[in-house]
Amino acid sequence: MMNNLLSTTDLEKLRSFIDKAENIVIFCHINPDGDAIGSCLGWAEYLRTIGKSPSIIVPDQFPDFLMWMPNTEKIIRFDKHRETAENIMTKADLMFCLDLNDVSRTDGLGNLIQESKAKKVMFDHHLNPQLKCDIMISEPEISSTCEIVFRVVNELGDFDKMGSHFAAPIYCGMMTDTGTFTYNSTRPEIFFIISRLLTKNIDKDKIYRNVYNNYSEQRIRLIGYVLHEKLVVDARHHATFFTLTRDDLRKFNYIKGDAEGLVNMPLQIKGTKLSISLREDTEKDNIVWVSLRSVDDFPCNLVAKEFFNGGGHLNASGGRLNCSIDEAVRITKKAIEKFCS
Repeated sequence: MMNNLLSTTDLEKLRSFIDKAENIVIFCHINPDGDAIGSCLGWAEYLRTIGKSPSIIVPDQFPDFLMWMPNTEKIIRFDKHRETAENIMTKADLMFCLDLNDVSRTDGLGNLIQESKAKKVMFDHHLNPQLKCDIMISEPEISSTCEIVFRVVNELGDFDKMGSHFAAPIYCGMMTDTGTFTYNSTRPEIFFIISRLLTKNIDKDKIYRNVYNNYSEQRIRLIGYVLHEKLVVDARHHATFFTLTRDDLRKFNYIKGDAEGLVNMPLQIKGTKLSISLREDTEKDNIVWVSLRSVDDFPCNLVAKEFFNGGGHLNASGGRLNCSIDEAVRITKKAIEKFCS
């Protein structure tokens, strides 16, 4: 039912890399989301199942609503435990770059990854990979990196060995990276994979609640504030955008993850085809994080690439601007004018 992602040669090469490795490290991108964390945890669980002891290093904090997943306590944050992480990376002989196609998306980890002599393997589904690896699985048409992890484990012939500690994070990453299967999720293979994951005694409804019904009161009030006070609706261009300033975030005691999913909500407005979120960084001046969502064949990834130093998928993309929030608004209006006219 599923085509193989790896050739016979690369599959044997991957087996050989894993068999010979003594110090395996798994990485993902900055601001890790459900797919990044889920794929790292799922792949690490696979490696542990076959007798390896991998380390997971992430660049910075990930949202609280992902902390329920098995083995998150084993994840090492580079920004908090730099010396420990550097020591692990120095000894690494095999690195897995998951949900990561460019070292520029790792902040301080980038140089260490590039300078390492370890073998490198990429599992990713973003466009235009820039990171050179010994084995590259780069599949932009696939829903998530978690789907790639499942398929690789399946191709290795080891899915039957896996349990719920593998299946739960893989399902979570597939769910979050498709907006609970509302975009980039029409291929039948996705639901075949879900049916296989459900054989591992995971509760998909509880996973949903753990992620989407696990916020603070302040997050709910933030949503109301954004929709009532901050949302700009450009009906002529069928587009919307909103800003979240540092003052806004302080007002609602923002913690990482509280803005998750907000950018999707304006797409509920009839006829809207593009939604853009602009969020000031809570610590660094003149950094604005940009999230874009679209519907049907509207290419928000092209908008992200041309105007926001970013990229991603057709209907879900992100970027970053090094400017004030006011300048970010001006850039956003130009983007809407060009792409939505």
